[in-house]
Amino acid sequence: MKAIGIILAGGNNNKMRELSQKRAIAAMPVAGSYRAIDFALSNMSNSHIQKVAVLTQYNAKSLNEHLNSAKWWNFGRKQGGLYVFTPSITADNGFWYRGTADSIWQNISFLKSSHEPYVVIASGDGVYKIDYNKVLDYHIEKKADITVVCKNLGQDEDPSRFGVVRTAEDGRILDFVEKPMETSERNVSTGIYIIRRRLLIELIEKCAEEERHDIVNDILIRHKNVKKIYAYQHNEYWSNVSSVSSYFETNMDFLNPDVRNYFFKQYPDVYSKVDDLPPAKYNPGSQVKNSLVSSGCIINGTVENSVLFKKAYIGNNCVIKNSIILNNVYIGDNSYIENCIVESRDTIRANSNYVGEPGNPKIVMVRGERYQI
Repeated sequence: MKAIGIILAGGNNNKMRELSQKRAIAAMPVAGSYRAIDFALSNMSNSHIQKVAVLTQYNAKSLNEHLNSAKWWNFGRKQGGLYVFTPSITADNGFWYRGTADSIWQNISFLKSSHEPYVVIASGDGVYKIDYNKVLDYHIEKKADITVVCKNLGQDEDPSRFGVVRTAEDGRILDFVEKPMETSERNVSTGIYIIRRRLLIELIEKCAEEERHDIVNDILIRHKNVKKIYAYQHNEYWSNVSSVSSYFETNMDFLNPDVRNYFFKQYPDVYSKVDDLPPAKYNPGSQVKNSLVSSGCIINGTVENSVLFKKAYIGNNCVIKNSIILNNVYIGDNSYIENCIVESRDTIRANSNYVGEPGNPKIVMVRGERYQI
């Protein structure tokens, strides 16, 4: 594909509450064995984009460890590759990334040293599958300056968390409002953009001169009447894990056989870093219904309508309902957990009881080490 990729994965988000205290949003575990950024990286790889930069900043340790080898997404090749850029102090710059546009400005040499005519920019917190080639074909057909991938939300979804767009019949964006208080529009930006590389360099340099730092407010909204900005409608599954409720709902979506089939059994595939773990073990007396259980788990109790990530241990007579158990969690005997998200590496003592409200999951964080039990 005649494009390079940029994945924005450096932002902090207080809507994730305690879940973002130890990791970036792009490193949030999704669907048992994946991280949120795996979906954007897999889409880049499957679209034959050979050169991809990931811009990280906030709580990047876990994310950098996940990206320590490019081979999992087939970027470990002689031409192109996977580049991870973190903010650095230089003689000319003493700032951390002050926004999405500023993060690209601080790594503008990546754009200037590339030769591909187009750039695909994606956020690291989207869960979706898309062929960027089709978006690029649409971009070229419309002779657009910028193309924004958009998604029509259902009536039960809240558009105020996103950038809301209003389009003409031909798809050109007439209005773009970032996170409005109230809106009747249901068409939202997914945070995926295609733009010509030289135009992006020009716009980013102009933002830097004027001390502007945000792609949405300072490029898209500011130029909506000057540049030809078009919306490409994505009609397949798309979700965003930038809040606790959306993160919970996205993982629960994978209990739907149609969603699992779409991501895991239909081409193209979704790739992730592989851990060599044994298959899940179900001991006598265990019961599992409508749940996603990852490798390395040991189940002794009852699990219903839940997602268990790698190396979770469920003790005797435990009941886990409508919950997400993150990586490497130990749950002691006779515990009851419902409508919860249990943080990774937690040790839940025996006879514990944690219950959240439907639609408002409780985040369980127990700061205990294994040897203290």
